[in-house]
Amino acid sequence: MRELIRDYRKLHPAILNLILAEFFLQLINSSFLAILPLYMRNEGYHDGEIANYTSYRYIGVLVLALSVGLYIKGRKVKPLFYISAFCVPLFGTLILIGVHLHDPWLNYSSQISWGATFTLMQIPVIPFILRNCEPEEHTGAISLSYATFALSSIAGSTLITLLNGKWPEIFSERVLLHGICGLGFLSFFFVARMRITERVPGMAKSRTNISDFDWGLITRALIPTLILAVGAGFTIPFISLFFEAVHGLKTSQFTLTNLIASILIATCAIYVPLIKKKLGYRIAIPTTQSFAILALVLMATTQLYAGDPSAVWIAIVCYTLRQPLMNMAGPMTTDVVMGYVGKRNQEMVSALTASIWSGAWYFSGKLFGNLRDMNIKYVYIFMITAALYSVGVVWYYFLVKQYEKKNGL
Repeated sequence: MRELIRDYRKLHPAILNLILAEFFLQLINSSFLAILPLYMRNEGYHDGEIANYTSYRYIGVLVLALSVGLYIKGRKVKPLFYISAFCVPLFGTLILIGVHLHDPWLNYSSQISWGATFTLMQIPVIPFILRNCEPEEHTGAISLSYATFALSSIAGSTLITLLNGKWPEIFSERVLLHGICGLGFLSFFFVARMRITERVPGMAKSRTNISDFDWGLITRALIPTLILAVGAGFTIPFISLFFEAVHGLKTSQFTLTNLIASILIATCAIYVPLIKKKLGYRIAIPTTQSFAILALVLMATTQLYAGDPSAVWIAIVCYTLRQPLMNMAGPMTTDVVMGYVGKRNQEMVSALTASIWSGAWYFSGKLFGNLRDMNIKYVYIFMITAALYSVGVVWYYFLVKQYEKKNGL
């Protein structure tokens, strides 16, 4: 533990302030993922409508991602952090107003705008870390960046569990989400504290020419990301609906479950650099992902015997294990992909990764809504995720082998 703390303390203060800024935006993101569907259901929306509206959040990312990737090549990215830090909480608030008013135009436009402005933090953050950290600090800084989602989930789930569980009439999902959007504006404060002379490589080179990138290399590196992203889109945004509809968990009960899972995610994320040193990518990545798939399958199949008192406990245990196991691989796969494509392609890969996840989640969200409108059970939808994950894990294994061969590891 001392070794890990020592490694993280070496990071530049600007990187740590960036992590804190990212944390407050992720607080909105994680809380919306956890209970926005439940809030919408309480407002009278059915599963198909919920999936339809929330899927538009990813359209904004999809539309903007490629342009952001081209723009940040050879340019400073800190100004984008300012825009994101102000606009994400603003559009998050407008989403909540649109849901309450049942205003379709406001629902669609605010979801798209939220996704677009979140992209301005999501895409540049990894290139900023790679530019401004020493190579030996990359995995640690990336791991800490990944941990912001888990840490924000812990904070958000704790607030929601305590306040909604104790005073549900006062602290409804609507009130809590508005309050969390307000906290999100603290992100702007921490961006302002990022005092650093930003390193900007490649200023002399053409910055917007598509032919400057190695598209064959990029395509091979991002195929497993695409496969996993499509699979995840069938499950992650709708977990709360599964637990409420199948096992009858209330908002405070689900967020307590999410809190436990988030604590495990954050703990495991902090130890990722150590795990990488001990096991290496070739063992650590497929092992953690494979156990995560098993946990997902066991969780999903609890719907088949939901009447049994043990079903809900098995689902909770499997969910709390699945989350850290799958998330542990994230920083390692990012490190592998970025190393595999090389410095020349890293900004574009960061942009395309965000675009892939958003496009896949939009597609999967739409399909999820259609399947639920056809009364297809959650278990069968989640099995699609498990099948796609399995293909992605195998692809990552071979990608790691190519990465190690390329770098003489």
